[in-house]
Parts: sequence; C-alpha cells; structure tokens
Amino acid sequence: MTRELDGLDAAFRDAAVHLRGPDALVLADVHVGMDEASAVAFPLGERRDLTERLSALVAAFEPATVVFAGDLLHSFSRVSVGTDETVSSLVGACRGAGARVVVVRGNHDAMLEAVHPGDVHDEYALADGTLVCHGHEAPAGDAPLYVVGHDHPAIAIEGRRRPCYLYGPGAYRGGDVLMLPAFTRLAAGAEVNGMAASDFQSPLVPDADALRPIVWDADADESLSFPPLGRFRRLL
Repeated sequence: MTRELDGLDAAFRDAAVHLRGPDALVLADVHVGMDEASAVAFPLGERRDLTERLSALVAAFEPATVVFAGDLLHSFSRVSVGTDETVSSLVGACRGAGARVVVVRGNHDAMLEAVHPGDVHDEYALADGTLVCHGHEAPAGDAPLYVVGHDHPAIAIEGRRRPCYLYGPGAYRGGDVLMLPAFTRLAAGAEVNGMAASDFQSPLVPDADALRPIVWDADADESLSFPPLGRFRRLL
C-alpha cells in the first residue's frame, strides 16, 4: 500500500520500503548466514525465505533500483559457500527483474567484497537526494530523508510483537529519518516501546519520543501508522 505520511510518499511491505519518487526498493539487515550462526536454522530455509520474499517485493513494485542498506552479511570473519550462494540468489532476483542493485556497507559487512564483486558504498544518494546508509555511524552527507537500518526495531501491541518502521520528520540535521526493521526473520528485534534515544545504537535517533511507529499488516496488506512514541507509549 502506497501512502503519503507527513510528506513521505512510500509503500511499506514485508520489512522493506518502496520510495516512489526515486523508484527505489530499500531493505536493511538481511544478515545472510545468520541461520548458520544460530542454534536452530530457520525452518523454511534461509535462502528460500529471503529470496522468495525479495522476489515478491520486486515483482510487486518493479523498482528501477534495489538498495541493500547495510548488514547484508551476518558473520564478521567468515563467508560460507551457502552464504555466497544466497547473496548471488538475492542479487540475481533483482537483476532478473531488471532492477539495478546497490549495496551499502553495514557494521557486519567486513567480508562483503568476498561475495559481492561490485561497488560497495558507505552511503548512497538516490535521485531525489534521499540518503541511504546503514545507520551505525553518522553519515557524511546531508539529506532531506535518511533511510537506515541497524537497530532492528519492533513494537509490542496488545501482546503481539511485530517488526516496525520508525519515521521521524525533521529528526536528524533537519532531515527526516526512516528506520527499517530487519529483513531477516531470525532477528528478534529491539522492542522500542520503552526505548529512549540513548537505548538506540544509531546516532540518527536524537529523540526517540518523536519517532512514529509504522507496522505493515500482512493480512490486510496495508501499513498502519501510529502517534509518535512519546504519546503512543501512554496508549499501549
């Protein structure tokens, strides 16, 4: 579902966002190889789950560009054959649909060049000036909108924990901030209900109370936006 939210013209779906202006699909924290580092592998298989979900997103939005906004990999020091094949599968799903692939480095991506021979960016500016970075450190450039990941936000509503986006108009250097949930379903997520700015790992969150949670409802195929956390906490 595409909507305008305080000037943000975007579609939220399955932990990714499609930005209509620059026609870019952005996702963060894929953490390929996380199943190998976990005690129990994801029941459906990591490669199949990640690739099928990304393929569905690319088919739905037909973006000109797909941006991986950091932490494409999970391991800091080792790249397995399975990880290499999964990354190739993800990139292939995008390129097979005619989308250009852009990879932004995250703090987990020390081994990225081993699985991705193309360019790797510390931050990437889209055609409309939106700056995509991982969010683990302050970006070098200024932008009207910063799209980041890193903190894996989730929110508990009526006893159910859900991945969520966080949107803060004018939240950083006068620009808007959109924080994405982790694309991998193996990440538990950081529950933002009671988090202050100091609890976030990203320096792009100077005021947690100003962030508006957005939850994608898969059953209704729509995104639900809520009041800023400072007010919404009192309703939970």
